[in-house]
Amino acid sequence: MKNPTSTAPSTTARTAGRKEWTAFVVLLLPLLLVSMDISVLYFAAPSISRELDPSATQQLWIFDVYGFALAGLLITMGSLGDRIGRRKLLLFGAVAFGLASVGAAYAPSAELLIAARALLGVGGATLMPSTMALVRNMFTDEKQRTKAIGIWSGAMAGGIAVGSVMSGIMLEHFWWGSVFLINVPAMLLLLVLAPVLVPEFKDPKPGRFDLLSIPLSMGAVLPAIYGLKEIAANGFTVPMAALIALGAALALVFVRRQRSLPHAMINPALFRDRRFGAGISLNTIAAIAMMGSALFTTQYLQLVLGMSTMKAAFWSLAPSIAVGIAAPAAAAIAQKIDRAYVMAVGFLIGAAGFAILILAGTDSLALLIIGAGVISCGIVTVMVLVTDMALSTAPLEKAGSAASLLETGQEFGGALGMAVLGSIATAVYRSDVPASAPSAARETLGGAAATGDAGLLHLAREAFVHGM
Repeated sequence: MKNPTSTAPSTTARTAGRKEWTAFVVLLLPLLLVSMDISVLYFAAPSISRELDPSATQQLWIFDVYGFALAGLLITMGSLGDRIGRRKLLLFGAVAFGLASVGAAYAPSAELLIAARALLGVGGATLMPSTMALVRNMFTDEKQRTKAIGIWSGAMAGGIAVGSVMSGIMLEHFWWGSVFLINVPAMLLLLVLAPVLVPEFKDPKPGRFDLLSIPLSMGAVLPAIYGLKEIAANGFTVPMAALIALGAALALVFVRRQRSLPHAMINPALFRDRRFGAGISLNTIAAIAMMGSALFTTQYLQLVLGMSTMKAAFWSLAPSIAVGIAAPAAAAIAQKIDRAYVMAVGFLIGAAGFAILILAGTDSLALLIIGAGVISCGIVTVMVLVTDMALSTAPLEKAGSAASLLETGQEFGGALGMAVLGSIATAVYRSDVPASAPSAARETLGGAAATGDAGLLHLAREAFVHGM
């Protein structure tokens, strides 16, 4: 029998039972798959290149269009879930994600694969805020909600790491499209179980949906994230800086419009409690650190230590195991100690992890794994607690909008971390590589490796570590 629809916010916290925790396990399915799809193409890229023969630009879009569609639509989908129902949006997203996975698996051309990846991003944008908002709705007891968000955060981080390993295993036995078909059984299972186990929640008085806010929100997010990623990859350019400025200008227009609308996509009342804005800000800072460190550690494993992609992916699982322990532990500790102190300690632990990376040389696998693990434990501690803090301040009927803002801030933080820290490291690398080296070697460590010059490669590896 289907669960009744809840529309009004609850004024008293109630203890969640077995039914809610079972529903929570169901909600982890889409979360894992969305996070896995961020990294699932790492191993499939060579096979896709052979089979579909994409141009260099098409290959970049095959990787990036998923993340862009996801980031650009988070705010819209979070608000839409508040209006039509989070479970309903979750089910729509599951259908879109499953169909797009089949389309991507059997795409006969690069253009159709890019289109399927874009649809996957649209589906992902519906799934992520829906799952987080439903967690907020099902767990109104503070202790249980913090515990659930701790598990949620650990699953999210673990999914990204597992995605690359899973794709490598699948490609050992099947064709490249099989990495997308992993999603289909899980989405079918979600479509069967969610209507029975997951309750429905929505805003009882959502008001009119402002269509103009959709392109404004996308215009605020996409140019800025694209510009930051391009600067991280290719260095500072005036066109990319102009794109970031355009995003900032559209963000200002978007905010002003939200303040003037009686039923805004993002209700300004969310920010009346300073903990909400603080949660988004701290979550963005944490994402800067997390993605910035990941940018270096993955390259270090492959280009400095010379590991195969598969071996590097397995080693990168080690920090994820630590995260799986740290996230629930942080939630438990915050029940006994003021969470402000726990967050501060989390940032200090993250800083200690970066300090460990300072000691790494060109043959320091143990230091790298320990440093990355310590960083991950510290940063996930912060993310768990700020997510819970921000969501707890949001009215139940606006949980989808609140979740989408948190996740959009995280996307911005990841792009900013890659751009800022990546640019610093690149500048140091270029200053350390001899001016007489080939231009490709002066640009990247991968370019130095391609020259086949052992002496130059040794210097380039030292330059990379110095930059890191």
